[in-house]
Amino acid sequence: MRFIDSYFYNPNFLQKCLSIALLPISLLYAIGSIIRRRFSTFHDFHIPIISVGNLVAGGSGKTPFIIEVAKNFSNVCVISRGYKRSSKGLVIASLNGEIKTSQEEAGDEPYLIARELKNASVIVCKNRVEAVHKAKELGAKVIFLDDGFRFNFKKLNIVLEPLLKPYFPFCLPSGIYREIKSALKYADILVREGIDYEREVNIESPSERMLLLTAIANPSRLDAFLPDSVVGKITLNDHSRFDIQALQDSIKEHNATSLLVTSKDEVKLFGSGLDLSVMRLRLSIDSQILERIKMYVMSFESQN
Repeated sequence: MRFIDSYFYNPNFLQKCLSIALLPISLLYAIGSIIRRRFSTFHDFHIPIISVGNLVAGGSGKTPFIIEVAKNFSNVCVISRGYKRSSKGLVIASLNGEIKTSQEEAGDEPYLIARELKNASVIVCKNRVEAVHKAKELGAKVIFLDDGFRFNFKKLNIVLEPLLKPYFPFCLPSGIYREIKSALKYADILVREGIDYEREVNIESPSERMLLLTAIANPSRLDAFLPDSVVGKITLNDHSRFDIQALQDSIKEHNATSLLVTSKDEVKLFGSGLDLSVMRLRLSIDSQILERIKMYVMSFESQN
């Protein structure tokens, strides 16, 4: 297990001591998050905005959730920061389903969303206010805000709660929470894994000897879906770039017949020439959750 994952989810004695020692910094972080939420400027954009977020840093299924729900609407725009992208400022990753930029310029998740959603546009921008205005300019009627829980907008706040829980309920850096847990009171819909949504994985192009390669947060969440034909694992930090020559060497070392990757990792390997088996993830979401989202969007239509 990578250090960062064991530190937050399964710490040893020394890691627990480090976590406790960092509590004063975590307290300052928590106070800062409270101040930002309480005193940030409120924005009403007069358009249905569906925020999909979580309290912890790292993966919780936001991207597949957005993809699954956004399929139900037309004139959709997805807004994301585009974490660790090579570009700056506002970038239109796709326009009405047409890809407009590269994976490096868009970032991993936005590029994946752009490829999956043929009925949507995707904007990457750190300034979410600017991005919302741009989305409206492009004709969006429904906006999905990736990782938007902390922003003081008029929106439907959906918070995902994954099965894997952090060891300590502390804010960064003692724990992995970005806000104190009581911030859940601001959620309009709390969506719990195992109750309100399930992960379904299908492996595309499986082979006899697959070498797992992944650069996602909390890679241990993949373990439940790995077949017996996996002969080894390469787990890198979230959003890491891949060294093709090193991967070729690892494939030879394990006598692997393909690399087993997630859809998020796949987008960084297009054109690599490597044989890929892909874990296609989709979320099965409770119909009542979907209905509440649709009702929220329809409430705006009735106002016009």
